[in-house]
Amino acid sequence: MRIVLDTDVLVAAIQSPTGASREILSMILSRKGSGALSIAVSTALFLEYEAVLLRSERLAAAKATPTDIADVLNGLAEVAVPVGLAYRLRPTGAHADDELVVETAVNGIADVIATFNVRHVQSAAARFGIAVETPSKVLRRIRS
Repeated sequence: MRIVLDTDVLVAAIQSPTGASREILSMILSRKGSGALSIAVSTALFLEYEAVLLRSERLAAAKATPTDIADVLNGLAEVAVPVGLAYRLRPTGAHADDELVVETAVNGIADVIATFNVRHVQSAAARFGIAVETPSKVLRRIRS
């Protein structure tokens, strides 16, 4: 299964030591999961991850240092399927903050987008046959 993580899922994974978001991130980083589990990431989305996770309020909430975040991002970079944005699809119909996630999923031929903003992304992703689910639903899908 190829997955695209919305930035909010990565934030939750960093801030909470438990929960579906952290478990998905751990599976991706350790390359575990039923079947082939991979994460698709475009350069633009990766830079968004970095910018958001390095905000001082995010670091404080996660009790993390910039080095901790760099370690996670370096791990993601090692295992990620790089996605070039060959097709610019904006506007996709997704919320403006989620356009990049949809573009990455379409160009990366993702099976699912994990997000807490399902309603902002779902109709846009559905046009391309991409499922949009909360992290807990994605985790159930991985385990099945």
